[in-house]
Amino acid sequence: MDNDTVASPGRRAFLQVAGAAAGLSALGARHTMAQTGPTNLAHSAEWDLSWLDGLTGRHKQVFDFGGVDGLLHVVGNYLKGAEEVFGLRYPDVNTVVGIASSGFPINANDALWAKYELGKHWEVRDPATGEWAVRNVFAADPPPENWPAEYQVPSLRRRGTIFWQCNNALNGISEWIAGMTKQEVPAVRSELIDGFLPEVKLVPAHTLLIGLTQERGCTYEKL
Repeated sequence: MDNDTVASPGRRAFLQVAGAAAGLSALGARHTMAQTGPTNLAHSAEWDLSWLDGLTGRHKQVFDFGGVDGLLHVVGNYLKGAEEVFGLRYPDVNTVVGIASSGFPINANDALWAKYELGKHWEVRDPATGEWAVRNVFAADPPPENWPAEYQVPSLRRRGTIFWQCNNALNGISEWIAGMTKQEVPAVRSELIDGFLPEVKLVPAHTLLIGLTQERGCTYEKL
């Protein structure tokens, strides 16, 4: 079942606001493209997508994340399976995790989780306390008790996994947080980008990158 389908009323309200704002951003981007013509994003000043050229493994998959439901273990299982069956690791095996609005906290550092109560708004509890998480439990090193380390973000990154964040979704989240905290949107957006976990790739549009990774031979899995 889609993660948003079972969201609480508060969470649905956030997702609706973020989605609407992201949609407006996307419309603006399409309008600009229509006026100026297509751009080679891989070599533009604003968007560096050159990392796509590194997807040269014999086996490679893009995981389309729909939420923060602890499904990082699926990525870990893919990597484990490739090693057990074929004896292959990165760079012969490539994994990419694509994140838009619902999965945003996976890409955020502890400071953002604490300041903007991401655990509360995304309904993620810390196993250590049972309370709404005020740290990124998906990137904790060491991980929470009974959470295998190989499924955590740091371990997946060490095994070559790439994480991206959709810019359209980020714009929507920035507008939502700015409205909630009475701040200016550009300042919030800059703070969120500065608060990404290491090596998170900011991409122009989630849907675009889902296509571009598949053009480079990645199989697709929706989570």
